[in-house]
Amino acid sequence: MGFDQALAQFRPVSVPAIAGAEYEARVAGLQKLMAGAGIGAVWLDASSSLTYFLGHSLGLSERIHGALIPASGQPVHISPTFEEPKLRSLLRVPGRIATWQEDEDPYALIAAEVAQIAGEGAVLALDQATPWLFAQPLQQAMAGRIVPAKPLIAALRQVKSAAEIAIIQTAMSASWQVQKAVWQNLSAGVSTTEVCAFIAAAHKAQGMKPLFAAAQFGEATAYPHGVPDPQILALGDMVLIDLGATLHGYCSDITRTYVFGTPTARQRQLWGHEQAAHAAAFKAAQIGAPCEAVDRAARDSLVAAGFGPDYAVPGLPHRTGHGLGMDIHEEPFILRGNQTPLAPGMCFSIEPMLCVYGECGIRLEDIVWMGADGPHWFCPPAASLDNPFG
Repeated sequence: MGFDQALAQFRPVSVPAIAGAEYEARVAGLQKLMAGAGIGAVWLDASSSLTYFLGHSLGLSERIHGALIPASGQPVHISPTFEEPKLRSLLRVPGRIATWQEDEDPYALIAAEVAQIAGEGAVLALDQATPWLFAQPLQQAMAGRIVPAKPLIAALRQVKSAAEIAIIQTAMSASWQVQKAVWQNLSAGVSTTEVCAFIAAAHKAQGMKPLFAAAQFGEATAYPHGVPDPQILALGDMVLIDLGATLHGYCSDITRTYVFGTPTARQRQLWGHEQAAHAAAFKAAQIGAPCEAVDRAARDSLVAAGFGPDYAVPGLPHRTGHGLGMDIHEEPFILRGNQTPLAPGMCFSIEPMLCVYGECGIRLEDIVWMGADGPHWFCPPAASLDNPFG
C-alpha cells in the first residue's frame, strides 16, 4: 500500500472544544493573580493568549487590536472602528468594545481605558507576544507603568485542564497514526517533499489543521532542524519524521527516527543510547521535581554513554523539551536552570536528540502529561528500532 491508498484510510477525529464556562474561569484565575500582584489590567494582543482567555482569534497586523482584562469586571475589547462588526461576531466572552478611527491614537485610547477600569496610576501588564511596534508607544502612553504579563499568563497556561488534555490526547493519537502510516508506506526513491505532502494531507483528512512536517533522510537527520534541500530515500538511510497539527487550537508534536532497511550495528547502538536518554528523562519527570531535573537525567544518560558533555556534539545540543498547548513551544521549558516544579496538568515534550554531525541523528519525541501520580505518555513511545510502533 502506498501513500495514496493510506490517505484513504483516514477519517475526521472528534473531541469537544473548550466550553464557555472554562473561558470565564480562566479570566477569573488571571484576575486573582493580578490582584495579588497589584496589576490593574493585562493587555492581550492578537496572540494565542487572547484565544486562551477569551476564545476568539485575531490576525496580527500593523493595527493594534486585542483586549484589556481588568483586575475585576468584564474585558474591554480594543478594535479599529471598521473592524468592530467582525469582532462583535467573534466574541465568546462578554465585554465592552472600545474603538479608534484611523487618524486617532489607539495607545492613548488604551491608556484612558486602563485609567477608567483600574484607576489613575494603574499598572498595565503586557502580553509577551505584543510586538515592539505596539509595546513601545504603549509604554509611553502609560508613562512607563508597564510590567510583563508573562509570569501571570504562563502560571495559568502551563497547567492544562481536563478538557485541554482531552483535546491534546485526540490530536496526539491522530498524529501518531500519521507517523505510523509514513513508516508503513516508505519506499526507495521517495522524496522528503512527498512525505511532507502526505503528512499534511493525512492531517487534513482527519479534520485537523496541518502545523508543520519535517522529513530527513540519511546524514540530514543529524541536524535538528534539517537541511535546506530535499533528500531521496535509499536503503540503509536513517529516517527522521517530525510532525504536528492543531485541533480546536491545540497542537500535536511527535518525532520518530528509524532505519529504512536493515540497521547497522552502529545505528542500533546510537538508537539505543537515544532510547535510554528518553526513558531516563521520563523517569525523572515526577511531581515537584524541577523542570531542569528532566533535562539533567537525559543529558547524564548520554554523557555516561560517551557523548557531550553539556551541549557538545556528538551529543544533545539543545534543551530536552518544551511545553505544548495552544503554542507548539510554550512554558514549561525542560532545560537547565528552570526551577519550575512539575505539577499536575503540565504537558511537555521529551526529545533528547542525539546528534552526530556528518553521520546521522536520532530524535524520539513524545509528549508527557503530568497526573497527580506522575508522568503519562499521550502516545506509546517507540518500542524498538525494528518496530518503532509496536
